[in-house]
Amino acid sequence: MKMTAINTSHPHYAFVENLFLSAFPENERRPVEDQRRNVDNNEAFRCYLISEDDGRPVGFITLWSLDGFCYGEHFAVDPALRNGGYGGRVMQHLLGELHRPFVLEAEVPADEMSRRRVGFYERQGFRVWDKDYVQPPYRSGGRPLPLYLMVAGETDAMPPVDTVRRAIYREVYGVENFAEND
Repeated sequence: MKMTAINTSHPHYAFVENLFLSAFPENERRPVEDQRRNVDNNEAFRCYLISEDDGRPVGFITLWSLDGFCYGEHFAVDPALRNGGYGGRVMQHLLGELHRPFVLEAEVPADEMSRRRVGFYERQGFRVWDKDYVQPPYRSGGRPLPLYLMVAGETDAMPPVDTVRRAIYREVYGVENFAEND
């Protein structure tokens, strides 16, 4: 398995974009034009193609390099390849390579699928860090989404949860003081 940072001119970017659109409902992703702009121009943002050693695309993950931690925004594996161990291998690879705390959002475990997702991340070494986290809307007129904030690889130098939450709101969603204004 390989992880390759790509931009929109990569031959497999269409695979990544199609998976992005099919794996995440509209309220859980930014508009395509904004996503492409981040992929090509945002120094803090990376889009990684996950592929087999022979180059066959498997999935993607997008990561933000923020002050004192890494934030995983979107992660998806091709539905035809799910339950093949790719997700766990990607998470273990990242946790071994990042050398700093890794933060991500997960759905509140309200049904079987969301419970399985939280359980997956817990098995990879993440823990629920903030049960009161709310994802700002990705687009004007959108609704906030209650989620859990999860973390792995914590260190003594890890910023406190409030600082991490504000950094995600500011850098990823482009809003300041969201929790105070929602």
